[in-house]
Amino acid sequence: MSVVTVTPTGVTPADVVAVARGSATVVLDPATIAAMETSRAIVDRIEQDGRPVYGVSTGFGALANTFIAPERRAELQHALIRSHAAGIGAPMPREVVRAMMLLRVRSLALGHSGVRPLVAQSLVDLLNHDITPWVPEHGSLGASGDLAPLAHCALALLGEGWILGKGDGTREDASVALHRAGLAPIELAAKEGLALINGTDGMLGMLLLAIGDAEHLFAMADVTAALAIEAMLGTDRPFQPELHAIRPHPGQAVSAANIHRLLQSSGIMDSHRNDLAHAVQDAYSMRCAPQVAGAARDTLGFVTSVAGRELLSIVDNPVVLPDGRVESTGNFHGAPLGFAADFLAIAAAEVGAISERRVDRLLDITRNRDLPAFLTPDAGVNSGLMIAQYTAAGIVAENRRLAAPASVDSLPTSGMQEDHVSMGWAATRKLRTVLDNLTSLLAVELLAGVRGLQLRAPLTPSPAGRAAVNAVARFAGEPGPDIFLAPALEAARAVVSGPDLRTAIESAIGPLA
Repeated sequence: MSVVTVTPTGVTPADVVAVARGSATVVLDPATIAAMETSRAIVDRIEQDGRPVYGVSTGFGALANTFIAPERRAELQHALIRSHAAGIGAPMPREVVRAMMLLRVRSLALGHSGVRPLVAQSLVDLLNHDITPWVPEHGSLGASGDLAPLAHCALALLGEGWILGKGDGTREDASVALHRAGLAPIELAAKEGLALINGTDGMLGMLLLAIGDAEHLFAMADVTAALAIEAMLGTDRPFQPELHAIRPHPGQAVSAANIHRLLQSSGIMDSHRNDLAHAVQDAYSMRCAPQVAGAARDTLGFVTSVAGRELLSIVDNPVVLPDGRVESTGNFHGAPLGFAADFLAIAAAEVGAISERRVDRLLDITRNRDLPAFLTPDAGVNSGLMIAQYTAAGIVAENRRLAAPASVDSLPTSGMQEDHVSMGWAATRKLRTVLDNLTSLLAVELLAGVRGLQLRAPLTPSPAGRAAVNAVARFAGEPGPDIFLAPALEAARAVVSGPDLRTAIESAIGPLA
């Protein structure tokens, strides 16, 4: 079992994925414990001095000017968690909640939040006992970060609220789950409730998971594009490196190199390579594949840099500075993450849109260069992949709606104290949906591309094409009478999202970028 150590510099994106999607054990580096003890001592001195400091001796949000008596400050922190755990709707997936919890541990462990080490360790204990709070999908505006989702996580530390049941998605009382694991609820001290819920951890967690998914899917988009181009007797000439050196967008060059390499050593490609009667130029959906997929790669590069900076950031409010000051900040505002998620959703939607255009071309006898209608050898009685393309078209339409930015849709809250919010939670949630939809679109193209390659027999496809045919034939067989398509499409989704096909292709032609 792997171990993720939360250090004074935080955690890495790989750490987040290991904890969110796996069962990595989380430990706190001793230096983080020392940093938390130092910042907590500053908060304790403020309490002793009786100074009015936001979140320590005052209310929250629009109630920031309300002084709280010392004997009620622990009560204040508990009331904050209960009132802010106000989400509604279906539960967020386990991986999102676990990513959010690890990132909150990271934030506390950096030593600027003024909490006792006990608080961070209690979150670690939930992770290590696989106790996942029930976090409803609606509630965060990305205002003071992800207040409601983080409050649902924090409520479990108090032995209150709900826990996500393993496997079946049911929920149970947190008190039952803690008791079963041998864990005790904690009592919060001054500032600690606020420190548990103020920050961008939910949206950052979703963005980091999305980055990993997008990296893989953009590589698989090059694979499915190459399959479709090969099946349609396209040319590999537009993907030569010198044609992309003259327009030096880095992602474009990478995607073009991938597609060019995927198309080599193909009997299908060789069959028309010197045919002067062959089409002089392929359609944009074929010829411009690297320009679209490459631009998406460059967008992903920008998003990765934003997430990397956020992973190093102090996003609490107020923050405890080493010189003893406790200062209010706006670092919890999710605009950088919201903008990045919206931008990546646009890019991913277009990668899916151009994929669907290639599928439509593959199925159309007026454009697919002598393949049978809808890729069935007996069109009329059989419909082949006709309705699979309908499904892809519907998904493209949904992705267009989801590509509309959430980050421009601010609504004021908290008596106009929080009068501009980021909607970063909404932006990252819909990004996850766009990427899931992209998986489906590439699955349709994978199935269509393989059908096209099979129908080119006895011509032999490229090594990548052969690997794809072998993978798809296991569940879709050879071209022939119509089959129940839904299971085949689900299986194709698993091939696209999983590592096996990419591994098989890379073992034949070398690594894909």
